[in-house]
Amino acid sequence: MAYINGNLAMQPKRKPEQKPSYRETKKIVTKRKSIPMQEKLLYLFTILVCVVVAGVIIFRYAQIYQMEQQISTLTAKQARLEEQIADLTSQREVANDPATIKKKAEELDMVMGDEKNKVTVPASADKTPVASKD
Repeated sequence: MAYINGNLAMQPKRKPEQKPSYRETKKIVTKRKSIPMQEKLLYLFTILVCVVVAGVIIFRYAQIYQMEQQISTLTAKQARLEEQIADLTSQREVANDPATIKKKAEELDMVMGDEKNKVTVPASADKTPVASKD
């Protein structure tokens, strides 16, 4: 088994490793042309238009939000006013009740009018009507 690879003493010396040589190549660099002024202005104008449109949209959304707030405020106010109207209507009905009117008149010491105590106001062209007893 010792002789499979051959005699190690007889092997020639190895050559020192040589560095691989690189071949010089020239890289071609292409210069890109700059964007023309008209195209730059077109891009700038397009961006400005987009910003203005976005600003208008945001402004309109703000106005819509304010309108919705006003609507909700007015709706709540309307509900309160409807409650007041219902309350005042019930108070008016109670006040217009003949029994309530009679009771209030008795509290104020008022008496029912007779035919002899009747007061009439003539309908004339005078600016100040005068009541008279007939």
